[in-house]
Amino acid sequence: MPTLVDSHCHLDFDTFAPELDAVVDRARAAGLVRMVTISTKVHLFAERILPIAERYDDVFCSVGTHPHHADKELDVTADDLVRLSDHEKVMAIGEAGLDYFYDNSPREAQAEGFRRHIAAARETGLPLVIHSRDADDDMAQILTEETEGKGAFPFVLHCFSSGRALAETGVALGGYVSFSGIAAFKRSVELRDIARDLPRDRILVETDAPYLAPPPHRGQRNEPAYVAHTAAILADHLGDDADTFAAQTTENFYRLFAKVPRHDG
Repeated sequence: MPTLVDSHCHLDFDTFAPELDAVVDRARAAGLVRMVTISTKVHLFAERILPIAERYDDVFCSVGTHPHHADKELDVTADDLVRLSDHEKVMAIGEAGLDYFYDNSPREAQAEGFRRHIAAARETGLPLVIHSRDADDDMAQILTEETEGKGAFPFVLHCFSSGRALAETGVALGGYVSFSGIAAFKRSVELRDIARDLPRDRILVETDAPYLAPPPHRGQRNEPAYVAHTAAILADHLGDDADTFAAQTTENFYRLFAKVPRHDG
C-alpha cells in the first residue's frame, strides 16, 4: 500500500463530528500517515482546530484566516499568528489568500490579511497555505512583491485550479502546488497537464475535505482516505508509477511541512 499524506482537510467541519474516529481510521487504512486539518478562522482555532490535532497522533493543523473571513479578523496580527503557531501541533500558517470568485470579504481586507500571514510564515519558517481563486494576477503580484522585496518564505498554492502562469510563478518563487480532487475530474485535462509539466519535487496532493471528492466518490462528502484516488489518477496522467508518485508527494510534504515529524516505517 502506498504511503500518502492529506496535506489539506477540514476535520473540524460539522459533517465529520458524528464519526470523526471512523474517518481517521479509514484514512489510515487507505495508507495515509499524516493529515493536516486547516484553520479558516483564528477566532475558532483554540475551540475547534487544535483539539482535533491534539486528539490524534497523525493529525496536525495550521492557524490562519480564510479570505472569506478576512474582514472579520483584521484584529489578528502577524504576531498573533506567530505566537499561536508555537504549539507543537501547528505545522503551517493559513489558509489565507485571495478569493475573487465569491468576494465574501472586501478585496482590500483580503490583501491586508494575506500579507500578515506572509509575514508570519516568513518569521516562523512555517509554510503558508494559500487559497487563490479567480485572482491569478493579484496573487502573482503579491507573491512576487513579498518575495523580492522582503525575502522568500515557504508556501503552497493549495487546491490548485488556477492558470498555468500562476503555477509557474509559484514554483519560480520557491513554492509548491497542491492538487485536490478537482484534478481528478474527467474534464480537468488542462489541470492535469499543468501538474504533468511541473517539477515532481514541487507537487502535493490533498482532499480539501469535505469538498471536492474525486471519482469514484464525486458528489459525495469527501474525506482524507480519498486522496488515494486523486494521487492514482494524477500518477496515471503523469506517466508515473502510483507507488513512486505517492512516495514523491509524501517526501515533498515533509520537505515543505518540515516541522511535521516523519512517520515510523
